Amino acid sequence: MKYFKIVLIAVFLFAQSALAAVNVNKADAAQIAEELKGIGLSKATAIVAYRTQNGPFKTVEQLTEVKGIGLKTVEKNRSEILLK
Repeated sequence: MKYFKIVLIAVFLFAQSALAAVNVNKADAAQIAEELKGIGLSKATAIVAYRTQNGPFKTVEQLTEVKGIGLKTVEKNRSEILLK
């Protein structure tokens, strides 16, 4: 029973981390900053401003067009970024 509880907790924690994705076309700056590694509130605000001016992101790579966001940051967060 003790091992079952440990496994259950591990599965729960894994499921929570797998769900930690953010839709950069819909989320506000606070949500983006919270979910993406290396993206603080300032860069998240720049993402929202870019999206407002240019429309929704069509590819994950398009995030590199936002000042201060490079390909390394995009690659580090690729699995957490949603577009739709």
